[in-house]
Amino acid sequence: MNEDQENTAAAEAAPAAKTDFVPSEAKEGKNQKVRVGIVKSTSMNKTIVVEYVNRVPHPKFKKIIKQSKKFYAHDEKSEAAVGDKVRIQETKPISKLKRWELVEVLVH
Repeated sequence: MNEDQENTAAAEAAPAAKTDFVPSEAKEGKNQKVRVGIVKSTSMNKTIVVEYVNRVPHPKFKKIIKQSKKFYAHDEKSEAAVGDKVRIQETKPISKLKRWELVEVLVH
């Protein structure tokens, strides 16, 4: 057996370790959406509700209107507070509603 075969045999024999949630900051090569919004709620454990406001032209009348959407984001360290401006990033599904994670708190 050469070195490559020994390494692959050892890797196959070792059981796969269970991995917990890994922030997307550690991942590379992914084009994930990033949004900036205001924290509206922190009443859940490790979860924040972020309101994202987007300004778009009306399809028919072309007047600029505001569209808002709420995102449930994972906040591992519970560092965000209500009213903070935060940056969130898309990630793999964490729970039924959470598909985003907190990247950083921009303004306290």
